[in-house]
Amino acid sequence: MSNVLSPREMLEKLISFNTVSDRSNLDLIAFVENYLGQLGVQSERVPNETGEKASLYARIGPEIDGGVVLSAHTDVVPVEGQNWSRDPFTAWQADGRLYGRGAADMKGFAATVLAKVPDFLSADLKVPVHIALSYDEEVGCFGAPPLIQDLLAKGPKPEFAIVGEPTNMKVVTGHKGIAVLRTRIKGLPVHSSQLHRGVSAISVAAKLIAWLDGKTAENKAKSDPDCGYEPPYTTLHCGTISGGQAHNITAEHCEFMTDIRLLPSESAADWISAYKTFIQTEVLPGMQAISPDCGVEVQELANVPGLKAEQEGLAETVARRLTGDNARNLVVYATEGGIFQDHGLSTVVCGPGSIDQAHQADEYIELSELDRCSAFLDRLIKGL
Repeated sequence: MSNVLSPREMLEKLISFNTVSDRSNLDLIAFVENYLGQLGVQSERVPNETGEKASLYARIGPEIDGGVVLSAHTDVVPVEGQNWSRDPFTAWQADGRLYGRGAADMKGFAATVLAKVPDFLSADLKVPVHIALSYDEEVGCFGAPPLIQDLLAKGPKPEFAIVGEPTNMKVVTGHKGIAVLRTRIKGLPVHSSQLHRGVSAISVAAKLIAWLDGKTAENKAKSDPDCGYEPPYTTLHCGTISGGQAHNITAEHCEFMTDIRLLPSESAADWISAYKTFIQTEVLPGMQAISPDCGVEVQELANVPGLKAEQEGLAETVARRLTGDNARNLVVYATEGGIFQDHGLSTVVCGPGSIDQAHQADEYIELSELDRCSAFLDRLIKGL
């Protein structure tokens, strides 16, 4: 393997690793380890509990506190059911674009950063550059917290982070958070002609979903249209539901999935607590009056904090100076940015490519975006 790869060549290589979130990412991690090792850069793995996946981080520059984390996730979303014109894991180029799963979201940023490692090494860095690659961002941002904790615990401690999600190199200073819940309901099955003797898990689910919809309506009614988010309020949404055995039996079981997309000023814990309180006070008593075996279980599957806009934050100051972008850019999708921020690092989201291409068939990134990101990193090096 050559130690000098262009961003496009590196991206082609990263795309070739099928790192859909339900698979291991260790082949990609091993490739990056080897690449960095041949350049004389030591890296640290942070495996998950099963050892089937790992995050990776590395430091270039002086062993002192300060400097920047350049962060990307290695996992990508599935391709099944999508109409790809070619193999999603073999990159192809056409019309100034590079196609392949993860090209925009977000192996383009990872590839550009890795391709710049020789330049980082040859630069006279006054503070370090940290490279951080995580797993399982797409299914709940599970890899970032242990990665960040390990990086900070072993030191040196960086001062700010740039999360390279696709923003067309615009500086995003805030985004919504997300909590994902699974609600399981156990009712009491009886013949539907004797409905009063049973508890329909589906009817209970309907009551809970109506509560979620009602809260969304309340949030909309009191929202601030100038807050910068679209929609400008927290939404509580039921995405899937299943339950019941037959039309003439009260459903013994029902299960549904909820996501809460919350303003960064709000706490997912508060919303989850309010939901559980409604269940405990308004729903369970009636169910258990008929049968004490009835119940509702709420399982928290993911909880990703929002990114709050910072007052004169270092990450924003640096990123705006490097890009010339002084616009107010807020997004409603979640990233690992809020997790870095919650760990005490000033953070922005800024990376190549368009979010419109994320998760799509024939996902692509404009090669000009890689060039812009490369120039951004060149200016970053000179300023560190």
